[in-house]
Amino acid sequence: MPEPTPIPTEHLQFAMPPTHAGVEEERRHRKERLVAALRLFGRYGFEEGVSGHVTVRDPEFADCFWVNPFGVSFALMTVSDLVLVNGDGKVVEGRHHVNQAAFTLHAQVHRARPDVVAAAHSHSTYGRALAALGELLDPITQDVCAFYEDHALYDAYTGVVVDEEEGRRIAAALGPHKAVILRNHGLLTVGDSVDAAAWWFLTMERCCQVQLAAKAAGKPVLISHQDAVRTREQLGTDLVAWINYQSLYQQIARSEPEMFG
Repeated sequence: MPEPTPIPTEHLQFAMPPTHAGVEEERRHRKERLVAALRLFGRYGFEEGVSGHVTVRDPEFADCFWVNPFGVSFALMTVSDLVLVNGDGKVVEGRHHVNQAAFTLHAQVHRARPDVVAAAHSHSTYGRALAALGELLDPITQDVCAFYEDHALYDAYTGVVVDEEEGRRIAAALGPHKAVILRNHGLLTVGDSVDAAAWWFLTMERCCQVQLAAKAAGKPVLISHQDAVRTREQLGTDLVAWINYQSLYQQIARSEPEMFG
């Protein structure tokens, strides 16, 4: 038997972010990805009553974003449930109310960061626990290095975010970073796609869990600044986040296809 011949690299499949033929196709894509992310958040237990929201900017109307409606379970979300909200917080498409905190916080983030397509916030368990300590993530594992010097702490708490000025302060604290820890509140992540923003939230939540566990067990060994920066450059881009997220998207899309109806 002859020795197997290597298959040319260009013949191997490797998923990359899709391109779209038009705005309607891109809008549908973003809405489907949003619903999938919400379902995953529900599956991972990130839902806490009516708290938590994921938004995606509309591809045609840059000052409008799609968001999960108030009071509808993440685990039951469908594309037809989504609400389109304008820059003034008014529902312009959909049949549900919008969570006022979702509008106040996310609208200011989207306004401050034109590069942000999607933002994710939820009251996850370990994110809240780390937020209660008012700490940033330390470079103690390879995965957390994606956030090294690329996340911030909003070191204040004044109640539920329903004030525009509070939203602006949070957006300012986020700055150019991919994530912000809201003290005594939870996590907020952003990305150039729903997939990226959702992945950053999922992996940040796990990083919070690891840091809490490691510090409870002893004194974690920090990765050096130089190595942490190099690892961030390798793992910390939105493209890498998108790639990491695809296996999770495939799971939820295949197991719960009714979400797209």
